[in-house]
Amino acid sequence: MSKPTILDFKRMKMNGEKISMSTVYDYGMMSQVDKTGIELVLVGDSASMVMMGNEGTISITMDEMIVFCKAVTKAAKNTFVLGDMPFMSYEVSGEKAVENAGRLMKEGGVDGVKLEGGERMQETVKRIVNAGIPVLGHIGLTPQTASMLGGFKVQGKDVGIAKQIVKDAKALEQAGAFGILIEAIPAELAKLVTENINIPTIGIGAGLHCNGQVLVLHDMLGLFDKFVPKFAKKYASLGEQVKNSLDDFVQEVKTEKFPTIEHSFLMKEEDLQNVKQALKEEGLVN
Repeated sequence: MSKPTILDFKRMKMNGEKISMSTVYDYGMMSQVDKTGIELVLVGDSASMVMMGNEGTISITMDEMIVFCKAVTKAAKNTFVLGDMPFMSYEVSGEKAVENAGRLMKEGGVDGVKLEGGERMQETVKRIVNAGIPVLGHIGLTPQTASMLGGFKVQGKDVGIAKQIVKDAKALEQAGAFGILIEAIPAELAKLVTENINIPTIGIGAGLHCNGQVLVLHDMLGLFDKFVPKFAKKYASLGEQVKNSLDDFVQEVKTEKFPTIEHSFLMKEEDLQNVKQALKEEGLVN
């Protein structure tokens, strides 16, 4: 396996080959993901909730995102890694956006960045791309600005918002984004968007017709149950397995079933006697 490029993603769209994508936040989990066929990984600002325990995504900082990115990219040999641009790291000015995108690449080691916003972010995306940094756009439900969208709910069910979503997609394509993440819109609208742009679409709660799909890893594996969106499919229940394993550990410690001889380091009898004798002569043991 070799790390895919943005040209590979465009080719996959042209050939009708689906793209798989997941969030990852740490070295250990990325070591496992890198052994699979997943092509794209997002070090998402969702780390704010699933790794740091915050209520939402907006409180995570650039410095914190860089720490997560550095951990993930060290293990990503075969996977294209994107760093999420945190809230207020790109909205203030084009210069600040380029600077922070550059930090995610230089300090975090990512292969590209993701940021929220369509038409309103067209010039910002263009500036980041012109600086040589691949950009994945994000439209539909954009969690960083969910309060402006009426909360965490499906977008694009009425004509006005649906038109804006299509305009957003076309604006991002024109700005040079290599792909677009589409979140929580009707499947039919996602199909229209996908068919009317030449760059790949990655869906999350956007139906079957996108060029690829992404899920939060902790939702997929059943490791985060504080809030699980409707569109998240659970492929494992690792949270339950972790709890059960820890309960077993506690019980075995309390009942002295762990550790056993096989988990212990032992001395030869002759060495043990020599140690005991030496300690007694020093008055260190009875």
